[in-house]
Amino acid sequence: MTLACYSATFFRLSIDNNFIISILGSFLVGFFVSKKLSFSSKKILLSGFFSCFTSFSGFLYFLYKIFNQVNWIQFIILLNFIIIINLFTMYLGFLISRKIN
Repeated sequence: MTLACYSATFFRLSIDNNFIISILGSFLVGFFVSKKLSFSSKKILLSGFFSCFTSFSGFLYFLYKIFNQVNWIQFIILLNFIIIINLFTMYLGFLISRKIN
């Protein structure tokens, strides 16, 4: 599990864009959730790699910067936009993975 987290952190640092990482991570989670993987493989991917890759703290830091600017409308719009886009992207990854099988 540690190797998965180290490699995910490396990829996260090399991309250096929270929004792209969030979208890519959501797509890949949806893609691998629909695959018939062993229990341990799913744990390593979902709890190890993707939790380190998409890091919730990066998402919160992005929103915190907007929150500190006291721009409430932008904060609420971006919060909802990011969540909806990520759910849609995860579902898209799920559908594409199902089509490949």
